[in-house]
Amino acid sequence: MTFYDDIYPFYPLQRTSFIFNTQLLTIILVFLVLAVTFLLILPGIRGKSRFLWMFRIIISLFIGVVIVALNFTSDWAVAQGSTNTSYKSFSSEEVDAEVGLHIGLYGINITLRGNPVNQLNETINYNEMFKWHDTDEEYEKALERGLPNPILYIAEKFTLSSPCGLIYQYRYSGQYASSTLWTAFCCWLLANVLFSMPVILYAGCMMVVTAAFIFFSMASFSTIMNLPSCMFTLGTMGAFQTEYSGSFWLALATGVLCLLIGVMVVILDCVIPERMREAFSVGVDTEEDDIYMGEGYLNSNFLTKPKNTGRLEKSIVIAFPPQNVDFT
Repeated sequence: MTFYDDIYPFYPLQRTSFIFNTQLLTIILVFLVLAVTFLLILPGIRGKSRFLWMFRIIISLFIGVVIVALNFTSDWAVAQGSTNTSYKSFSSEEVDAEVGLHIGLYGINITLRGNPVNQLNETINYNEMFKWHDTDEEYEKALERGLPNPILYIAEKFTLSSPCGLIYQYRYSGQYASSTLWTAFCCWLLANVLFSMPVILYAGCMMVVTAAFIFFSMASFSTIMNLPSCMFTLGTMGAFQTEYSGSFWLALATGVLCLLIGVMVVILDCVIPERMREAFSVGVDTEEDDIYMGEGYLNSNFLTKPKNTGRLEKSIVIAFPPQNVDFT
């Protein structure tokens, strides 16, 4: 142990490990507030349609929050493994740790967790974020902070000057995938608007379009796997290869859900359109809402220029509901 408690004097203190993505937390809280707001009005809905409304709200908000959150998650592709490697530069000390590479649409997360966590008189638990738009700058800052060698080694593979060229593959595919996801979100909003109008068929079609754009985003990100990969090793670990992870499969499940909902709505609207409009409470008129044109009687005393007071005159009026009214 040195005078500086095993922290090199020419580096600042190590940054604390990453806890939770604040952007994801904000998105989840916004959609939770919307869900609670819509659920509070459910007691005002009468009959069996209350449960249908609750089902629609939950499914629709789930699709919306997933589409937005997928833009900010960092686990579309993951590579991880255990290794025994050098810990710091200018030091021969080695650590046994789990190294992880988490790739998202806007950047990468590199994790390093000791096994056990406490080694070399310090806590080894890092999670560093590198955005695509300023990877080189963040890499230089990581060098200045003196981050562990495994993090620096992996981050260097995603710099602009790296011969691997990984940043060009992942950055452009991530940008296209993010653009198509935002388009899918716009289609989801339009579908919800159409579901509130007597055009259920078009709402179902927009759900199919939403699913199509989600699949397009997955196809855009999948193009990375078809390119020659840059193989590199870290310590005693074998080849560091990425695989599809949670966000990718969540996008697939959400796309399939949108596709099933859209196809089902289109088929049912073609087979039983009246029942569908009744289920969605659009375009359904009741007898009480009908305007009836029929014969009625007006008292001439209420006219502006009565000719014979007290005489009833026959006229055509609008009555709610239909009945003969005698004002005598």
